Amino acid sequence: MQHPDINLDDFISRFQLLRPQPTRAALNQRQAAVLIPIVRRDEPGLLLTKRSPRLRKHAGQVAFPGGAVDSSDASLIAAALREAQEEVAIPPSSVEILGMLPPVDSVTGFQVTPVVGIIPPDLHYHASVDEVAAVFEMPLAEALRLGRYHPLDIHRRGNSHRVWLSWYQHYFVWGMTAGIIRELALQIGVKP
Repeated sequence: MQHPDINLDDFISRFQLLRPQPTRAALNQRQAAVLIPIVRRDEPGLLLTKRSPRLRKHAGQVAFPGGAVDSSDASLIAAALREAQEEVAIPPSSVEILGMLPPVDSVTGFQVTPVVGIIPPDLHYHASVDEVAAVFEMPLAEALRLGRYHPLDIHRRGNSHRVWLSWYQHYFVWGMTAGIIRELALQIGVKP
C-alpha cells in the first residue's frame, strides 16, 4: 500500500481483514477512548483537532476527539462517540464503526483505546470552545505515509520511550496521536 492513492473501500477491507499485531499490554488501569474519524470522500481524510491552549493537560496538542470513560458510557466505543460529539459535534449516529486498535498507555495514566470510524463528508463541525482550538482534515493517504513520522527516543527515570514526530501544514503532530496514526498505517499493511 505504498501508492499515494488510498481509496476508502481498500482501507476498510484491509483494516477488517488484517488483525492487529500483538503488542505489549497496556499497563494503565484508567480507561479512555479516542475516535479516529475517517471522512468518507473519493480521497478520504483523517479528522484531527488541536486542543485548546487553556486545557490543563496536553494543551495546544494535535489530538483525536476523545477522553476518559464515564460511568454513563456503555462501552469504550460509546465513550469515544460521546467525546467526539462533545468536542466537535459529530453525531454518534453518523459514525460507522469499523473496529478498534490495541490500547496504548498515555503519559497521564490512561489506557487509551483508539476506535476507528467512518464519518460522512458533509458534517458541520462545531468545536467546543473550552476544549478545541481548531478542527482540521489531513488526507488519509498523507497521514498513513510512514516516512512522515520521525522517532525521538526519550530517556526518563531509567526508562526509554520512543515518541513519533511529524508536521502537517502548520500543525505539529506528535506523541500518542502520531503513534496511533502510525499504528493504523501498520495495521492496514503499509510497509515501514
